Amino acid sequence: MNRIITVSREFGSGGREFGRRLSEALGIAYYDHEIITEIAKRTSLSERYVQDIVEHNPIRSFPITIGRSFYPAPNPVFEQSISVYQKQTEIIEEMASKSDCVIVGRCADYILKEQSPFRIFVYADIKSRISRCRERDSQNALSDKEIKENIALIDKKRGKYYRDYTGKQWGDRLNYDLCINTTNMSIKEMVPVIAKLFTT
Repeated sequence: MNRIITVSREFGSGGREFGRRLSEALGIAYYDHEIITEIAKRTSLSERYVQDIVEHNPIRSFPITIGRSFYPAPNPVFEQSISVYQKQTEIIEEMASKSDCVIVGRCADYILKEQSPFRIFVYADIKSRISRCRERDSQNALSDKEIKENIALIDKKRGKYYRDYTGKQWGDRLNYDLCINTTNMSIKEMVPVIAKLFTT
């Protein structure tokens, strides 16, 4: 069985950078936005539209573990959403079956639960997250208050997405094998230490 590491993360915590650097340190595949790109190819939808569905507009009445719904009437948008969710699950399972890999977000920890992935959750305090957001986008003219509100909104959407998709609480330490606090930490310096968990 392939070694699979999933990374869930609070917005601005550096989780995406952590996942990418960890894959590089271990010399294994890395999947993040590639999942969206592949869904768009298979559904003939735009990447932007697919991203909106899988990250910001989950359909509560479509459990991925069942793959069907009792929605009472035909609804093209609903049907399209179902198609996207099914493709996402299919693609994540395919990627995980190819080789050892790190997968960021998109409920991969739950989708791949039968493969027993090592599940990581990355978080940080709000001050550190605001600082990382500014570093990532130096042209950002938003105030700290505005950035904080944006962080809260994105986290709320991620939490709802995870809950609707899995029935579990996003960020609950019981859903992960390792929770990493990146507050005032250098991701670049942290990753080699964490990578040793997978090389010993």
